[in-house]
Amino acid sequence: MNENNERRIAVYTGSFDPITLGHLHIIHRASRLFETLVIGIGINAEKGSLFSPEQRRELVRTVTKDIENVRVEFFDGLAVDFVRSLGSRLMVRGIRPMTDIAGEFTMMMANRQLDEDVETVFLMADERFSHVSSSLLKQIASVSRDDEQLAKFVPREIIAPLREQMGA
Repeated sequence: MNENNERRIAVYTGSFDPITLGHLHIIHRASRLFETLVIGIGINAEKGSLFSPEQRRELVRTVTKDIENVRVEFFDGLAVDFVRSLGSRLMVRGIRPMTDIAGEFTMMMANRQLDEDVETVFLMADERFSHVSSSLLKQIASVSRDDEQLAKFVPREIIAPLREQMGA
């Protein structure tokens, strides 16, 4: 694939367990920057997940169905290998101020060592979502019975499956 095509496809990887409003905001913004945005749902059998990979894919597809240039796929192994397998060399990462910068910088440097041609594009989280994480969301969902409170962190389409999965 030529370099021009490699720049048209960007890849946003993560566990998306579950997808949050912060993730969705990054997806919307990245989808306007690239011709194709692939959401790569990482599969890590050793990491305990709330949702199965198939459930996560379906939830991501549900909340991104109106974004024409987004597709959702699974991957295991190295993210840089997944990016290259798609004919891309661009990774998108969302970062929250203060909490993600060091970790994301370390990951970017490791990825550059693994494949120096893969570039990482960082999109700063909007201040409305800079505190949102899947782990925070799970904590709130476990104690809050108010769907309006959850809707501040997660797309509404995710609330019922989240409650069902958590037995809440």
